[in-house]
Amino acid sequence: MPLKPCLSRAILVISVLLPVGTSIPGSSLADGLPPVQVETSFSIPPYLQKILPHQLINYLAYSIAEKQWPWLKNHLISDFIDKNNIDMSEALYEHPEHYRTFNDFFARPLKKGIRPLPEDPTLISSPVDGTISQIGLIENGQIIQAKQHNYSLTALFAGNRELANTFNHGLFSTIYLSPGDYHRVHMPSTGVLKQMIYVPGSLYSVNAKTTNSIQGLYALNERVISIFDTEYGEMAVIMVGAMVVGSMETAWAGQVKPKSRQITWRSYENKPIHLDRGDEMGLFKLGSTVIVLFANTEINWLEYHQSGNKIKMGEVLGKPE
Repeated sequence: MPLKPCLSRAILVISVLLPVGTSIPGSSLADGLPPVQVETSFSIPPYLQKILPHQLINYLAYSIAEKQWPWLKNHLISDFIDKNNIDMSEALYEHPEHYRTFNDFFARPLKKGIRPLPEDPTLISSPVDGTISQIGLIENGQIIQAKQHNYSLTALFAGNRELANTFNHGLFSTIYLSPGDYHRVHMPSTGVLKQMIYVPGSLYSVNAKTTNSIQGLYALNERVISIFDTEYGEMAVIMVGAMVVGSMETAWAGQVKPKSRQITWRSYENKPIHLDRGDEMGLFKLGSTVIVLFANTEINWLEYHQSGNKIKMGEVLGKPE
């Protein structure tokens, strides 16, 4: 079969696999809240995801998203911008031609000053643009995933009970990044990196339909866990992979995906890495979800942050008592 028809079919498959998110303007603005994110396009049913070859789909999506052929990547980028209503005036580079690959576009940087940080240095800021899936207190070592669905801290930390005990009774915030969102991850608070943990796993979609259906999804999916010391005690920022997520990268280690597909622990105690609030700490190439944990119970999330509300990187997420 000729090359272009093959690629066209591959593009069609990938475009179907990528869920498209749109927001309903004004749905909560009357209450001073951000608009609510809703899923409006095709997404793979959870029962089907359980039998799909996640890693193969990931490989195919990543391979296509890394192609440098201008006709292919420009078509993919332009179509993606239209389907997801992306405001390219915020991007450092506004035109598809400026990007080497689709992945470069997906992890696009923003113009300086587009996401200002709070003037008060004690406030905790959102690490990403996205939709708050769940937010609240960690009770009895359990985190809320969705209604009637909890999962354990121990499972999230890949069996590390010491870390689970550290964050027990702390706070969590789970933020979902739709395909059209800005996909770089920034520091919620100034901190020093202590350790990074890579946990291999499945690659279920992390949209609302799937998180409402698959028990313990965030503890099943591939993830990168970064533990920081902050002025408020220990903070964890967890990047969770998902269906057709090409890769996850950190500012200090680059792409994080060991070939062994085993849990990998890396300590930075003897070579500390200091990052200020708002500094870029990582990025997704296609995906996903970020979970922020604080061990300190003297921090409060702002009350108006509720499940389903949009949030922008740099907006105030929490504050000390």
